[in-house]
Parts: sequence; structure tokens; C-alpha cells
Amino acid sequence: MTWLPHDFVHPLHVAVPGGGGHRLRPISGADAPLDYPAVMGSRERLWSVFGPAWGWPSATMSYEANLADLERHAAEIEAHESFNYTIENADRTALRGCVYIDPPEKQGADAEISWWVVDDEVGGPLERALDVFVPRWIAGDWPFERPRFIGRDISWDEWTKLPDLP
Repeated sequence: MTWLPHDFVHPLHVAVPGGGGHRLRPISGADAPLDYPAVMGSRERLWSVFGPAWGWPSATMSYEANLADLERHAAEIEAHESFNYTIENADRTALRGCVYIDPPEKQGADAEISWWVVDDEVGGPLERALDVFVPRWIAGDWPFERPRFIGRDISWDEWTKLPDLP
């Protein structure tokens, strides 16, 4: 894809300032044992956010389907097609959410960024830290001029109504 400069190197480990030791790291299939319970433990809320746009996460998503999803994300990261960063806790024993950096599907942006945290982090210090940090991180470390922060500066409902890219 041509949405990133050929020589762009994506960040590998990113501390979340004010996030209590949490960090971002590209996700991989090896994260399935932590990702699956995080996703399914917050599934109803995640479906209310991502379901209409992405059809994710389904109520019947199996561990194997989740693993395949993570392996696909890892391949997309390697190919610089899109990026899924896991949000790890300070001691790296739990996944607390994800940050997605994707090429645009809709007109008016050069990247579409979204993120989520597990239910017990909603409204807490980690989510507040991410809400401040992610836009700054994208502006400082990524080569985008018009990033769109879906679910933050535009609702998912508004996003689904935008014109698709040709």
C-alpha cells in the first residue's frame, strides 16, 4: 500500500505517559491467551462500539478465531498495511485494550485511528491517559496529515455515514 512512506519504521514499544506503566506494542498471535479474555470480558460494550462498523466481536467468537485474527493483524503490521497495538499492563501479564491505526476507508482522512480499553478501565486513568496520548503520539511519530480519531473526534455512527473512498 502507498499510505505510508516506503522508509517509515513503526514504533515497537511505546510507554503511555500517565498510564501507570502501561505500554503499547504491536500485537501478535502469541497475545491470544491475554487478548481473548480481554475482548470477551468486554464483548457487549465492544460490540456496541465496533459491531455496527466491523461486526466485531461476535458473541460466538472462538479462541481459535481470535488467534487467527491476531495472526492476520501481525501479518498486516509486518506488511505495513495496518497496525494493531496491544495495551499491556506494567508487569506485561494482562492486555488492557488495543489501539488500531488503519488506512482510511472513508473520504477526508489519511489514517483512521481508534482504541478501546477493557470494561474496568473505562473512564479511569488509563483511558484518560490514552485519550490525551494517542493523538499526540500519532502527530509526533506517524507521517499523517489528516488522521481521523473514530469514536473520539467523530462518532462511529457519523463515520459509517461518511462517503467511502473510491
